[in-house]
Parts: sequence; structure tokens; C-alpha cells
Amino acid sequence: MIRANAPLTVLTPAVKHAVGQVSPDIDIDFRVFRNMVREGLLPEQLMAMLAGFFCFLAAVLATVGLYGVMSYMVARRRNEIGIRMALGANRTGVMRLVLSEAATLLSIGLAVGAALALAAGTAARSMLFGLQPYDPLTLAMALALLAVVALVASYLPALRAAKLDPIEALRRE
Repeated sequence: MIRANAPLTVLTPAVKHAVGQVSPDIDIDFRVFRNMVREGLLPEQLMAMLAGFFCFLAAVLATVGLYGVMSYMVARRRNEIGIRMALGANRTGVMRLVLSEAATLLSIGLAVGAALALAAGTAARSMLFGLQPYDPLTLAMALALLAVVALVASYLPALRAAKLDPIEALRRE
């Protein structure tokens, strides 16, 4: 290993000449250490990029899935929401009703997901660089991200339910 500030094109012939004077049978291979380290880390960088992509994909799928469930729930309860609004429920109350049901689903999902994540953490211990399988900060950040995703996915169906015209909902009965 040679540490030098000279360019590789200048250094290579000088070193080959000096080593060739000692023994011409010595084979010399020149590579930049920085490039060797970069090439050595390439598989880990690729795995990190793939993990990030699949994390993003999972968040999108969770958002779309929860949006679909909440939209279906609002559509199924359209008549009930129309009756509530006809009897005097305000838009805020209807939004609170839909979002509270989403919060209930979210709470159950987060509890089950956290338990499964803790159980799977020991199996994935070798793939966690710089983290413990039971890292509370990482788990809290993941739960917070999923909670935000769930609230965003539930907001549009709740808003749609709050804007529901009670007469139109009762007419479709």
C-alpha cells in the first residue's frame, strides 16, 4: 500500500521501476483505495436503495388500501350518515365519526404491527447495521409514519362524508 499525493499516472511507472530493480518477478497491481472501498460498499448501497424503495412502496400500498377501506365504509354507511345529518349532526361531527373509526383501525394495526416488528427483529438482527432489534426510536418513528399515512388516507373519505347532502343520501335509500 502506497500513500501519495502524486497522480497515479506518475506514480505507477516510478514504483514499477523501483520494484523491478529489486525483483522483476514481483507482480504489481495498482488500484485507488477510495475506489476499492466504494466498490466494496456497492452491494450494501444497493440493498439500502432497494429497502428504501420497498418501504416507499409499502407506504403507498398502505395508503391506497386504507383509503379504499375507509371509502367503502363511508359508502356503506351513506344512509346512516345522511340520517345523522338530517337529524342535526354537523359536518365536524361526521368527520369526527369517520376519523374515530379510522383511529380505531389504526390503533389495532399499530399494536399488531409493533408486536410483529419486535418478533421479527430478532430474525433480522444480522441485517440491522447500527441498530438493535428493539430500538425504540426507530420503532416510534415507523409507527408515527404509519399513523400519518393512515390519517392522510382517512381524511378524504371523512371530508366526503361531511359534505354529503342528507336529502340526496336519503333519496337513494
